[in-house]
Amino acid sequence: MDHRTYSGKILYTGDTLGERGREWFTVTVQKNGDRTMRSICEMDDSEILRDVVYTVDRDWRPLDAFVRLTVKDAFMGSGWFRFADDFVECETFTAETGRLSQRIDVKERPRTFGRHPVACDIWHLAAFNLSSPEKIQTWPNAMSSPLSNGASGPMIGLGAITVEHVGREEITVPAGTFQCEHFRFLLKDRPPEELWCTVDDYLMVRIRWDLLETTYELVELTR
Repeated sequence: MDHRTYSGKILYTGDTLGERGREWFTVTVQKNGDRTMRSICEMDDSEILRDVVYTVDRDWRPLDAFVRLTVKDAFMGSGWFRFADDFVECETFTAETGRLSQRIDVKERPRTFGRHPVACDIWHLAAFNLSSPEKIQTWPNAMSSPLSNGASGPMIGLGAITVEHVGREEITVPAGTFQCEHFRFLLKDRPPEELWCTVDDYLMVRIRWDLLETTYELVELTR
């Protein structure tokens, strides 16, 4: 089969709690440029287990996604999302609402989709136009949960995301040394989230978020 695959592992490390969780991901890139990430997230202190499958097109625009979530071994919900130029739709079943079908018309297609694995968070940055002189850019975004840890039953949320490009930096993590672009999520009423990634595959290398007092680092990589 004519596709490319890479995979890795990310550790979540708290300033005082130590290892808080971990995440595994595998990405396949097809000949037409479509790319799918399959990720498993474990968060020990909040007992969150999340499974996500997410596909974008060659321009990194969201196509579809599946999210399943449990908290403290209790089922919170699962849902399938699909994106088009003029609408976003999903079919979900959650512990709070039961079966839910949503279709929301949009004037502008969401450029990115937040599913909450940190490897997927980096894919937001593919929407940033690095050739533009504007160092702060905003675009329409969709989310599967409004919570910072994503611990609610999945459903469509729409909004916007604002990102600052800081510059290029060399970053060393347990998985190796990488030439990265440094970005910043600018968040309302919250401290900014610092992100470092490569821009060939938008590979997550490091994330630091003072709100959660946690650093996320790539510890394994297989190409």
